[in-house]
Order: sequence, then C-alpha cells, then structure tokens
Amino acid sequence: MAANKRKKKKKGQLSLVFKDERVPKLIGVLLLFFAVYLFIAFTSYLFTWQIDQDKVMRFSWELLLQSNMEMANWLGRLGAIVSNGFFYWGLGLSSYIIVFLLVLIGVGLFQKTPISQYWPLVRYSLVAMIILSVFLEFIAPNAAFPFGGAFGESVNDWLFKFVGVAGEIILFLFISVVMIIWFFNPRFEKMPLDMLFNDPKGFWMELTSETTVRRRPAVRSVEREQARLRPGQRPRLKPTAKQQQEADPDQAVEDALGLDELPEEEAAEETKEEKSQLSFDVLNKKKEPLKPGDTELEVETPGAANPLSNMPDTPLGAGEPLQAQEENRNHSEPYDPTLELSSYEYPVLQLLEEYDGDTVEIDREELEGNKDQIIETLLNYKIEITKIRATIGPTITLYEIIPAPGVRISKIKNLEDDIALSLAALGIRIIAPIPGRGTIGIEVPNKKKQVVSMREVLASDKFRRAKMDLPIALGKTINNEVFVADLAKMPHLLVAGATGQGKSVGINAIIMSLLYKKHPSQVKLVLIDPKKVELFPYSKLDHHFLSYLPNQEEPITTETNKVIHTLNSLCIEMDNRYDLLKKGSARNLREYNEKFVQRRLNPLKGHRFMPFIVLVIDEFADLIMTAGKEIELPIGRLAQLARAVGIHLIIATQRPSVNIITGIIKANFPARIAYKVTSKVDSRTILDGGGADQLIGRGDMLLSVGGEMIRLQGAFVDTPEVERVIDFIAEQRGYPEPFFLPEFHGEEELPGAGGLKYSDLDEVFEDAARLIVSNQHGSTSMIQRRLKLGYNRAGRIMDQLEAMGIVGPSEGSKAREVLVYDELELQKYLDDLKNK
Repeated sequence: MAANKRKKKKKGQLSLVFKDERVPKLIGVLLLFFAVYLFIAFTSYLFTWQIDQDKVMRFSWELLLQSNMEMANWLGRLGAIVSNGFFYWGLGLSSYIIVFLLVLIGVGLFQKTPISQYWPLVRYSLVAMIILSVFLEFIAPNAAFPFGGAFGESVNDWLFKFVGVAGEIILFLFISVVMIIWFFNPRFEKMPLDMLFNDPKGFWMELTSETTVRRRPAVRSVEREQARLRPGQRPRLKPTAKQQQEADPDQAVEDALGLDELPEEEAAEETKEEKSQLSFDVLNKKKEPLKPGDTELEVETPGAANPLSNMPDTPLGAGEPLQAQEENRNHSEPYDPTLELSSYEYPVLQLLEEYDGDTVEIDREELEGNKDQIIETLLNYKIEITKIRATIGPTITLYEIIPAPGVRISKIKNLEDDIALSLAALGIRIIAPIPGRGTIGIEVPNKKKQVVSMREVLASDKFRRAKMDLPIALGKTINNEVFVADLAKMPHLLVAGATGQGKSVGINAIIMSLLYKKHPSQVKLVLIDPKKVELFPYSKLDHHFLSYLPNQEEPITTETNKVIHTLNSLCIEMDNRYDLLKKGSARNLREYNEKFVQRRLNPLKGHRFMPFIVLVIDEFADLIMTAGKEIELPIGRLAQLARAVGIHLIIATQRPSVNIITGIIKANFPARIAYKVTSKVDSRTILDGGGADQLIGRGDMLLSVGGEMIRLQGAFVDTPEVERVIDFIAEQRGYPEPFFLPEFHGEEELPGAGGLKYSDLDEVFEDAARLIVSNQHGSTSMIQRRLKLGYNRAGRIMDQLEAMGIVGPSEGSKAREVLVYDELELQKYLDDLKNK
C-alpha cells in the first residue's frame, strides 16, 4: 500500500510539472538551440567535409576526448562528428529538413499550439526527407560529396538493381504527379487539350489560376482576384444599395441583425464565386416548358474558400480598440477598460477541431436526378416550369423554379408531400414564393452532409472583421456563407426545439463567439442552468467572464429560488444603469461608455465603465413550471427595458408551448431560432408560422427576425473543444474578484400576500383556488355557483385570492387573469403558505 501511494504521489508530482506552462517553453528553447546548432554544423560541413572526413570516418569515444585533435568545422570536433553522421551516414542534404522540424515544434511549444495542428506538416516533411535523399543520390550517384547519404545510396542501389534506370525515372515522375494532384488538385477538365500544343504558356497559367485546393483551400485575396481577370475583363464593382436590395431580398434581414459589411476594396471576396451556387440553364430562347433530361447539367466546383489556411497569428479579438478609443487616439490618456487585464490572451483557433469536408461536395448524379424528379412530378400534375437552378449548401440544396405563365403557386405548394415521395427524402420544404425573387424554392436535404465546424466559422473574414458590439457566429446559410449577427441589435434571442436537435450546441457556439471576440472587461455572462450539467464547465471563468450574486456558492445558477433572486438582481442592475445613463445624458450603453472612455464622466460621482451583460437560460420551461410568474415577470421587464443598458437575454427551451412561451415573451423576443420540432403547432408557437417541423435535425435551424426566415446549418462545437477554450482562459490571471450583481433580499412572504395569515383565510379558500386554477378562469360568479356560496362570501374569497397572488386585479366585467398555471404549482404555493 505504501509503495502504491508513493507511485501515485510521484505520478501526481510529474503531472504537475508538465502542467506548468514554463516546461513547454523551456523544451521549445532547447529545440530551437538544437536547430541553430545543427544549422551551423551542417552549413560548415558543406565547406569543410573534405578536411574533416578522414578524421571522423572511424568514430570512437576517444575522438571526443582527444583535446589535441583540431577540426575545420566551425563547431569543432562535436560539430564535425554530428554533421558527418547526418550527411554521410544519414540522409545527406535532406538533413536540413530536421532543422526545419525542430524550429516548427519549438515555435509551436512557445505558442501553446496543440501537436495535432502541426503533425500533418511533420509527416509530410519526413516523407519528403526520405524521397529527397533517394532522388539526390539518383541524380548524383558517383559524386564524392554524400548528396543522399548512406540511406539514399543503399535505397538507390536496390532500386537500380530491381527496376533499372528507366524504372527509377518513371517512379520519380509518378511521385511528382501524385504530389501535384494531392496538394494542388488541378482542374484538368477545364483545359482543352489542343491549348497545350498551341499555347503551352497560357495552358499552364490557366491551369494554375483555376486550381482549387479541395483539402485546404486558401482564402482568395484581392490580389488573387485581380490576377484571375483575363485581358480586357473589368473587375467586379460593389453594387449600389438599390441593386443590392433588388438582387438580395435578405438584405433587410441582415441590416436588422447588424450584419457586418466589408470595405469596398474587399468586396471582391464576397462575390458569387464564393457562394456554392449552381445554375441549371434550362431556359431556352423560346422559354418552352421543360421535360426531364432536356438539358445537360453543367457543374462547377464551388468557390467557397476555407479561411483556416490563411489565418493570421493574431487572436480574433486582439488589436480591436473600442470606438471611443479609436476616435480619441490623439487625445491624452483615454481610459482603457482592458488595462487591468492587459496581459489577457485571446483564445487561439488551434484549440478547436478542424473537421473533414470543409468544401461542399457536389454529386452530379444526385443533382441531375433531383432535377428530373422535380420536373417529372410537376408535369404529372400538369404544372410546367421554364427554369430551374440550384444553390448548394452544407446540408440543404435549394432548387429555385420559375413556373410557366398561368400556373397557380398554390398548386405547387400543395405538392410538398408528393415531391418528398418522389425524391425519397425527409425534410422537404417548399417556399412559395421566395420573397423578392419571383421564384419558388424547394429545399432538399443532401445525401452527403457537411459538418460546419466552429473553427471554420470563427476563422472566416466576416467574423474576424466584424465590428459589432456582440458578434455571434451561428453557422452557414444555404449559400454556404458564414452567418454572423449582432446580439445587441436583436436584442434578445429565443431558442427552441425538440430534445437532441442542437440547442445546447447552439448555445455553446454563441458563448464561444463572445469568448473569442471580446475582452473580459467588455462582456459578462449570467448563466442559469436548471439541468446543472450543460453550462457547468463555464464555472471556471468566474474571475473572467461570469457574473452572479455575491452570496452564491456556485457561479452557475441552478436552484429555482436563486434564479428568482438573480433575475430580480438583474432588474436592480438595469435600474441602476438607467440612473447612470440619465446622469451622463446618454441614451444607450454605447454612448455612455464612449463618454466614459473620453473621460467626460467623473468616477467620483458614481460613473463607471459598464460591460455588456448576456443572460443565458437553458431549459426555461422547467423554471416556468416550478416558479411561474415569479420568473416570467422579471424576464418580461428585462426583455422590455434592458436593451438600452446593454443587458441581453438568450432563452432556450425544448417545450415550445403557449404556457411557456407566453405573449409577453414573444412580443419582446423578435429574434427566434427554431430547431426541429415534432408538430406544426410547436413551429407556429416559435416562429408564428410553419417550417420548423420539416427540418432535418443535427443543427438544422430556422432564424426568424423582422418577419423573415433564414435557414442555417449551425456551427458544431464539441464538449472537449469547449473545455480546451475554457481551460486556456482560466489558466490566465483574472480579476481579483468576480463581477458581482447587486444584492437582492427576497421577501419572507410570497408576493402579494398582503400580510394575510393562513388562519385568516376562508375555510373553502383552497377549494376555490383549485377551482380557479383548474379552469384558468377567475370569476366570482363561478365560485358562487360551483361552491354554492353567497355573493358577498364569494367576493371576499376572490379578494383573498388576489391578495395571495393567485389571480390578477379586477378588470371590470372581464374575468380576472389567473397567475398560477397548474395545480402542481398551486399545491407548492399552498404548502409554503401553511409552513409560514
């Protein structure tokens, strides 16, 4: 037992040593030292090998101890021995790749880059070192200098005897072609063969300019876009606002969400070539009706670039000062809210996983088959169309059709089930018509779906260049474009959907967006998790990003009574912020913070820099079922008033019923996300319309805002990725104490008790309360009739029900509003009343 304890203690001490961030830095310094040493020794060997080779050819340990032996190598005897070992007995000139690998790993350890990020490059370098050693010995077999080393010489001799000189030439040509195809994937199908003989230079220029890297496509820059222009072709210009509105009907939605617009000189990166659109040019000159198989489908590789391959080394949120700081850069000493944590490092993208399938795969047969099936199904019902085109997204392909003149749209919309049957696909959704386009859309799920990784979304230019207050990256649109919205302009978000359809992943994606983009001084998170497991990993960020009550043991609020206190505390914080805005003559939080940064507000008078506060509630239905109006009332007040002072709400629930998502909540949550639900009723509850019941799940969502709906494939972030990001932030120095909310002292009595005791209530009070709650109808006449009481006594009981907060105030001849939803909540209320 004692031996086992000693072993466990040693293992624990060893793990602590490796968790120390200084250890990888020291190892990185050692590797860089070896790299410099080998580089000097190798370079010296190129000039001194003839002088030193005879002395070190027969190595012995005595050679290192003979102090009277001199070497010409710049690093003495050890340098001559090491370089001769690598060059003569090893891999020859390709040994320089070892220096490169040592530098790569050493720098990676300095930057805390996970080994998985540079491991593919290490593998390719090792393979290249072996191939280069053999190739160098092949082209210089009898040279005195060991170009390929002993390894290259032995392998080359074996190949010469096995396949001969001609066989080796063919082998090296084959390896070269394989490497070109693997790394560059040239599009030979676009090059006519006669161009190779008539214009070889133009052939190769066209080939390299049209190359698409399938595995890791690079971001197309403005210079590359200009290089793609043919002689006489003018570059694309940014369309006017009117042209954008006519061409893109979703622009109004993007403006409502605060989507970022790129500068004019960078607009070329957001052209149609980056949208995964395919056009079926099935409209002939006479616009004759289509038949299946009439036209040949022309497929082009989508130009959606993978932003990961051209990412800068700087973190996403670094180097982005507040707007007021930028405006006052010529002023003296503007206030810097990030100064207290000036050493804070933003999370790096290497903490997130890079999944396969970063580009949309096109199945020509699938597209052709779906097109023919759609046309044939419509023709069976005597519906003719003149044009059809497809837009390929990560999981959905949108087929836009233009019906022939005289065809009623309602006929096509009624064929939703018939088209789904003919395509043998689930999740078919018909948009008739698509707003602003004059077409009818048919959304068909792809057989091969793409995983939209969180890393890819955060690495996109749209997110990196976003100058929003609270940018959140939700995923990709059906055009395969990254969708980024501003939570501050929503201003609140309602998320609903059935179990297992992606709500928790979506909440994590929203929080990850804020962690990657914002400094701890700029945003605080108030997390409420009744399930106690979904948001618990974020508790490590209590001294960085979290905000909670001063007397709260855990930073993540889970108990219902604590939730009530937290919501009321947020209401107090909201009122305090409004008082500060009034004193500072500011209409919203942005204006107030800008004045404070410009030092136009005096901290001695109570003014302070106020961060945004984002309240996240997971599983809102459980809170409503247990606490009812005590939860709904502060939520409604925050939703109505908190926007101007920088408090924004994100509420998620898997039960989108009218008892949970009430009229007050729906009226103040204009932005809603719906994942797949089981019925059309639930879809109408969330979105005020259908569609959510036809989604395919696994992150497929509908975003509704401003009366428009956008279909998105949510970004996927796994739990290990979230934990790595949280650990990266938690290991850094945080604030001395968390950002505490104002203290809230709950009343001893239940709300509205009015000082009444249980002994003061009528003896049939409980029966009347159950009657009112079970019928959800607050009427004095019903109490009088059902319980066979006199009118005066029934009126007194109704007054007691109002005083106890079970029914609302009188509204004349109308029935009173019932404030308790079900008998379970009523029983809990009555039990608490008896105990008090």
